[in-house]
Amino acid sequence: MRRRDFIISLGGVMGGCPSAADAQQKAMPVVGYLAATSPGPGVFVAAFRQGLRETGYVEGKNVAIEYRWAESHYDRLPALAADLVSHKVDVIAAPSSLSAGAANNATSTIPIVFVGGDPIEQDLVAALARPGGNLTGFSLQVGELMPKRLDLVSGLVSQAGIIGLLVNPNYPIPEPTLREVQDAARTKGCLLHVLKAATDTEIEPAFAELVRLHIAALIIGPDPFLGSRSGQLIALAARYAVPTIYTFREDVVAGGLISYGPSLTDTWRQLGIYAGRILKGAKPADLPVQQPTKFELVINLKTANALGLAVPQSLLARADEVIE
Repeated sequence: MRRRDFIISLGGVMGGCPSAADAQQKAMPVVGYLAATSPGPGVFVAAFRQGLRETGYVEGKNVAIEYRWAESHYDRLPALAADLVSHKVDVIAAPSSLSAGAANNATSTIPIVFVGGDPIEQDLVAALARPGGNLTGFSLQVGELMPKRLDLVSGLVSQAGIIGLLVNPNYPIPEPTLREVQDAARTKGCLLHVLKAATDTEIEPAFAELVRLHIAALIIGPDPFLGSRSGQLIALAARYAVPTIYTFREDVVAGGLISYGPSLTDTWRQLGIYAGRILKGAKPADLPVQQPTKFELVINLKTANALGLAVPQSLLARADEVIE
């Protein structure tokens, strides 16, 4: 073959075969979504996808999402996190402190964006303003708001001698937070009784104990498992006629009495935005951990009427949303 013909032939071959760098550039990025709960209602995943869309990423078009669900079996999280790491995902979204901890233990290099409690206390980041490692995200402060929830729900019942706090023993409330709630109860002149439920079968006996102990009102502790069982909790609160306060608006829309906490759907949207920014090249170490600036007080008057409760006008005036 003449030299000129050889060069033309070689150029044609190279033009028809993309380089490894080109192939890598064209590969679709992959987000790992590591959840402690079951799939359940898709409103939060939809909000996460919306956040990705706002940064230019559409699932199935230019980004793939690998979902892993622990289905409230928290001991499964380490293996699920390791599985995502083995698949070499580009970023891991961890929508709970538990999944963030599992992802953090599984990798020190893959970026992780989380939703959780106090990330400094949980040793996930060095500082809120400059996380410093491969994690960043959103601190919901749901535990810190429990004294406020006690104050709100106790104001709905007369002579609240005992207030119940339902927690998952597999996701214990930090001792300082628990002491704050106990102090808030004493200030109100009542006692705080902690009830525990770690499985579906333990929830109803906990409500039966409420009746046995004449507990006047109930606070649902912040926990992924309890959050995933909100339908069961709302139904039992109605059956046992126990005024109950929840963390998030979605529980009151579904029939719960009252809630006080940050907007979950907006937080999940922001989680998607952070994931998208990281896919575009941002470093978690440079993205500050954000905290909610607005908390929603939501009251369901229909549920209040069914419980025979008269909601004070002063409380209604403070509510961000009243469901009638």
